[in-house]
Amino acid sequence: MSRLPALLLSILPALLLAASAQANVVVVLNSRDASISLLDQTTHKEIETIAVGKEPHHLMATPDNKSLIVGSAVGNELVFLDPKTGKIQSRMKDIIDPYQIGFSPDQKWFVSNALRLDHVDIYSYDGKDLKLAKRLALPKLPSHMAFSADSKLAFITQQGSNQVSAIDLATQTVKWTIPVGKLPAGISMTPDDKHLLVGIMGGDYVEVIDWRAQKTIKKIKAGEGAHNFRAMGDKRHIFVSNRVSNTINIIDQQTLENVGTINVPGGPDCMELTDDGKTLWATLRWVKKVAVIDVASRKVVKTIPVGRSPHGVYFANHAPRM
Repeated sequence: MSRLPALLLSILPALLLAASAQANVVVVLNSRDASISLLDQTTHKEIETIAVGKEPHHLMATPDNKSLIVGSAVGNELVFLDPKTGKIQSRMKDIIDPYQIGFSPDQKWFVSNALRLDHVDIYSYDGKDLKLAKRLALPKLPSHMAFSADSKLAFITQQGSNQVSAIDLATQTVKWTIPVGKLPAGISMTPDDKHLLVGIMGGDYVEVIDWRAQKTIKKIKAGEGAHNFRAMGDKRHIFVSNRVSNTINIIDQQTLENVGTINVPGGPDCMELTDDGKTLWATLRWVKKVAVIDVASRKVVKTIPVGRSPHGVYFANHAPRM
């Protein structure tokens, strides 16, 4: 027998283990420490801490999933990471205050919300390069974003003026603005493209907007400090984190009802869900930790120390975003 197959067989387990370890890296943004914590998803141990620009808040994968983009808000740059290992690939300078970032569903537009500078930057995207198309003043405190399914509109919450605005991406103009509850934060489109869900951080509810009629149709009772969303991947349910009441609710997006509560002490903020839908990770903004939550039992099974004011969280083996 050739020695080469035997050699391959002997090293194959090590190769598979290495590949598995890479796929299980959890990226956590420590906004007040200007750093990223890399955690092992299986062992719940810290692998490494990497310095990045000031105030990394939010992150998302590129459309081809080859890079993970971190918005360094005060650092005025985008930092590109390997989504499986968390290692820095490159940096893009002169992106002004990228607090929240997002690609339109058709991948033709990239939007960056400059929360502290009160403007929204709209970039055209050709699959390779970003080109600034328009900078729109949008007072005050443009925060989170969502898109219509046809990629014609971007919806932006404004924490400082208690409003939601719709931006026409083709013309880069504000199409309409409507009032909502106090301190609107996270915003998400329902899978049927009919309603926007808005986390009302200054209250204890999720505001439901019929965006075509430009009006609020319902307020779903949640916890105090309703903040951000993460879909469960079943095209029906979505989590909403409540930073003040230390809970995460489950919202049925068909019935528009609150159907469950998970107690998560520490100020739950951003969330990520494993591809099997069984484990939810949530950053705990006030206690320098990340919570690992068993979805079936609705219990926190582990908390992991990270840096100060952890915000965004990501891993490559995640559940669908809808």
